[in-house]
Amino acid sequence: MAKAPVVTPRADDFPRWYQDLINKAELADNGPVRGTMVIRPYGYALWERMQQEMDARIKAAGASNAYFPLFIPQSYLTREAEHVEGFAPELAVVTRGGGKELEEPVVVRPTSETVVNASFAKWVQSYRDLPLLINQWANVVRWEMRPRVFLRTTEFLWQEGHTAHATYEEAREYAARIHREVYADFMANVLGIDVVLGRKTASERFAGAVNTLTLEGMMGDGKALQMGTSHELGQNFAKAFGTRYLSGDGREEYVWQTSWGSSTRMVGGLIMAHGDDSGLRVPPRLAPVQVVVLAVKGDEAVLAKVREVGDRLAAAGLRVRVDDRTDTPFGRRAVDWELKGVPARVEIGPRDLEGGTAMLARRVPGGKEPAAVDALAALLPGMLEEDQALLLRQSRELREARTVEVSSVGEAVEAAVAGGWARLPWAVLGEEGEVRLAEHGVTVRCLVAEDGSVPDADDAPGNVAVVARAY
Repeated sequence: MAKAPVVTPRADDFPRWYQDLINKAELADNGPVRGTMVIRPYGYALWERMQQEMDARIKAAGASNAYFPLFIPQSYLTREAEHVEGFAPELAVVTRGGGKELEEPVVVRPTSETVVNASFAKWVQSYRDLPLLINQWANVVRWEMRPRVFLRTTEFLWQEGHTAHATYEEAREYAARIHREVYADFMANVLGIDVVLGRKTASERFAGAVNTLTLEGMMGDGKALQMGTSHELGQNFAKAFGTRYLSGDGREEYVWQTSWGSSTRMVGGLIMAHGDDSGLRVPPRLAPVQVVVLAVKGDEAVLAKVREVGDRLAAAGLRVRVDDRTDTPFGRRAVDWELKGVPARVEIGPRDLEGGTAMLARRVPGGKEPAAVDALAALLPGMLEEDQALLLRQSRELREARTVEVSSVGEAVEAAVAGGWARLPWAVLGEEGEVRLAEHGVTVRCLVAEDGSVPDADDAPGNVAVVARAY
């Protein structure tokens, strides 16, 4: 009789597989309020590694971390008409506090453009105060009607950057720099996801922005996931909040602004882009645990060797966990680490001691092979880099294999409904075609130039629309 699968096979029911994996790999639980989530320690360890890698890139781009309030006066949101209209359906509003009706309702932070500008308007006086480059790591609340753990939750964790510049050109270039040097670099070189960079259409851009740059990843079922966005805000918020500066020639000018963000949605993207029927596959550069050293049995000599090997690998710069919990069956522990997607397992038992070897299991390509214990510290770093490159290559190959060139709206819908992406000229699709796509649950994920680069404008000649169903 065949063994029951640990998780629902992806091909049978992709949404059920996703939820099974989150549960079995102990990543998160549903919170007590509908749409909220409890991020469990291993899931949070993944987020912490994402934070560390992203934070380093954000700081390299010149931004500094700060923190702004969770509660925002409702009147702040009404100052920018498009912004409040875009977020109104998702707002959580507090009307009572301390047992009394509040004089003015406060909104639980959905995003911070308004409250940031209230501070920027005080901090910016002169051109010498610019550029002002701020980032914060925080939680936000957007009341979600169709929640899904990590992908769409009422409360989630993220980073949001906010900047003020003296000129339109500076702001535009900085938004593009974040898009390329922070998000695209992190997603390709750490997450191992081959994202498409492009600009949103007017109907899809951030509420209150004049341009939104996006990164779209293909998930294992062929749907798209928006992995991060960088917005040019123009002077919309500056004018609403009076964020001005005195220029070098003595004129008072409004600043030009950007905002940009990525969230715990990336954990969902990691699962759906790389997971397989055995669980997660975590890219080695991201992995909180790159190598787990397992004792097969509770023999004292085995336990001593396992701990020695763990110390040696840690000294070689690897992130290592020693699993000497021999009161739990070895098979169960091995399956648990496989579910969690740890890139490499080093398994040591009594027989391995005799030959000076260990069994080395690699999660990304799969398979096991014996390896000399003394060679592991030199062998593993190269193997992990190979596995990192393999995940990125597989991500790219999946996207290329499931993306088709089409010439009509009907063909685009057909490709998206079949579980892939379509590319067609924006000149053929246009805004009318975009509305027709939406009737079938399909959206334009982004516009790209013919050569695959990010176009300068929505109506640039040769723009191509990338079309898909999305999370």
